[in-house]
Amino acid sequence: MSKDLFLTKSLTDLLQEAKENKTGLKKTLTGLNLTTLGIGAIIGAGIFVLTGQAAAQYAGPAIVISFIISGIACAFAGLCYAEFASMIPISGSAYTYSYATLGEFLAWIIGWDLILEYLFAASTVSVGWSGYMVSFLKDFGINIPTAFTAASGTVLVEIPKLGWQQLTDTLAISLTKQGINVDLLPHITAIVNLPAMFIIALLTLLLVIGIRESANFNNIMVIVKVAVIILFIAIGFAFVLSDNWTPFIPKNTGEWGHFGWSGILRGAGVIFFAYIGFDAVSTAAQEAKNPQRDMPIGILGSLSVSTILYILVAIVLTGIVSYTTLNVADPVAVGVDAMGKGMFWLRPIVKIAAIAGLSSVILVMLMGQPRIFFSMSNDGLLPPVFSKVHPKFKTPYVSTLLTGGAAIILAGILPISILGELVSIGTLLAFAIVCVSIVVLRKTRPDIPRPFRTPFVPWVPLLGALICLIQMAALPLDTWLRLVVWMAVGFLIYFSYSIHHSKQRKNHKL
Repeated sequence: MSKDLFLTKSLTDLLQEAKENKTGLKKTLTGLNLTTLGIGAIIGAGIFVLTGQAAAQYAGPAIVISFIISGIACAFAGLCYAEFASMIPISGSAYTYSYATLGEFLAWIIGWDLILEYLFAASTVSVGWSGYMVSFLKDFGINIPTAFTAASGTVLVEIPKLGWQQLTDTLAISLTKQGINVDLLPHITAIVNLPAMFIIALLTLLLVIGIRESANFNNIMVIVKVAVIILFIAIGFAFVLSDNWTPFIPKNTGEWGHFGWSGILRGAGVIFFAYIGFDAVSTAAQEAKNPQRDMPIGILGSLSVSTILYILVAIVLTGIVSYTTLNVADPVAVGVDAMGKGMFWLRPIVKIAAIAGLSSVILVMLMGQPRIFFSMSNDGLLPPVFSKVHPKFKTPYVSTLLTGGAAIILAGILPISILGELVSIGTLLAFAIVCVSIVVLRKTRPDIPRPFRTPFVPWVPLLGALICLIQMAALPLDTWLRLVVWMAVGFLIYFSYSIHHSKQRKNHKL
């Protein structure tokens, strides 16, 4: 029984499947296409939302250091993904890699874990989308009732000049220092985040009908997003006040993870969410013209560009306004507002770019999750309904509707901080497993042709796994408890259903 848990898929069969290309996917993507695909998936809620929030709650201006730490971890993980994607150019990402190297049980764990990445990420980004959409509409005199623009139970206070803000300990302390009595400010308790629920419902419907994004459309989206971000950075430097960077590393509050170096580490774990998306490049391996050359370019190129942009935005944003004011759903918009009335023209441009960029990320995440469900269902680990294809639209409509429905509920009732932390810990675990898989496969199957080889094995994979685990350890205890509960549910499903319906297990017994 214990041996059966680690049954692997035949690498020979997978390679033959890739060679025959039975999926009918055309090999049209170049290194540039894959790089823009990665940038399009990466640049979203991380740069437009979590940068400010993580600075406000954990690291202050030193959030720049947090980005560098996360970027290094992603570079190591990206090198490992590049080897797998060029060696096994099959859709399914980390789930497929694990099934081919570590066995069915660990493949199930990473497949179940990937739900935290894709499904919860869609919900997280939609909350950021909501913040920017509400802010954008407000510029034109359209006001959505505040109670319907935040997670259920969130306490909001109306601050002069800033409007409604989520009340946090950091914000309360900051207002008190400024001589403002928080108790005298107008309060309201949010009911549900309707805009976030709306965008997920809309994109889910489009996906069921059969929406497809071409590489050229994605290139245009990336150009628009990157151009506006560069514009914000270039103009923003003129409004930077060096006093806002002092102290660069705020003194720890006495609680681990709240400022100081422990806050930098926790910030790195939280904003790791900003980097997810580069693994989406690996799912396009079957469509790359030259996986050996194109996959490393796409993965590492998109990571490099995104890391540079993240660091520059963090420097400018924390220089324009005090980090204590950035714990909002639209921190970049707050930065633009702080530039003064003369920069009013920039506000709608930034917000339109954020709305468009976040919409594309939500769409990618809502497309990715049903694909993982589809692969797991085809392997027998989930019921056949998850791989059911609509007779007219030819889409996995059941799993798409289930994914969209769950994301709608999560987006409506949970705050972005909890969602972001869950996505981060789930993704960090997936990356750590991929890194370890490289070491295992080098030992067990050294004979397999590797078009791209991760350098300095085992050190690069082990360092990648170690940094991911350190960032996981820096996340709040509540996040770990939620992960434990989530994985426990996954184990229950595997041992009560999946293990008895596994096609790999049935073929092994024949």
